[in-house]
Amino acid sequence: MTALLSFMGTIGVYWTAKRLHRKKPILLFSPLLLTPAVLVAVLLWTQTPYESYAAGAHYLSDMLQPATVAFAVPLYKHSALLRKHAKEIIAGVLAGSAAAIGSAVWLAELLHLESPLAYSLIPRSVTTPIAMNVSQTIGGIPAMTAVFVMMTGLLGAIIGPFVIRLCHIRSDVAKGILLGTSAHGAGTSKAFEISSVSGAISSVSMIVAAVAALVAVPWALSFVGTL
Repeated sequence: MTALLSFMGTIGVYWTAKRLHRKKPILLFSPLLLTPAVLVAVLLWTQTPYESYAAGAHYLSDMLQPATVAFAVPLYKHSALLRKHAKEIIAGVLAGSAAAIGSAVWLAELLHLESPLAYSLIPRSVTTPIAMNVSQTIGGIPAMTAVFVMMTGLLGAIIGPFVIRLCHIRSDVAKGILLGTSAHGAGTSKAFEISSVSGAISSVSMIVAAVAALVAVPWALSFVGTL
């Protein structure tokens, strides 16, 4: 029964947050922020163990993988554009990924995080399914990595448009690279609000960033504890 309530309750909270954000699009009502805040408050109030909640809610997490694969549709539609700007996309994503991983290592050292927590933080800048797998592989805590990914995506989706306006970025390609690399799924959703081209570029940027993380994150571990 608890598993069913967890599953339905998560959907209900997200649906309510979505409606509130549509009526009043402010940060407080962002589904990415409001949903986990309400769920954590309910779990603490009812003293429900996370394991009991995850028994039903994990089905929603499992849907992230096919949802990520669905980004292939805009990639196919804009394949010619992607080939045309392949060099710019790869260069931009690699630079952004290096900055993201480097800043995560620096932050872990600055806060003197224990190794499992530090390893959970480093893959924060790629999409959740891949980040959790990388975290588990290197000795991190996948659940904590999911939290860090969510925080990164939310902040990137909020700050990204501000950076675009501040830097007077007009190219849809550049907007897509910025949002997809810095804020993965949340940034890609924001990019699609700008244009289908930005969304497609953001989708492929997110994928390239994930591949880069698979290669670079294990190498970055050698710097933890040495800075």
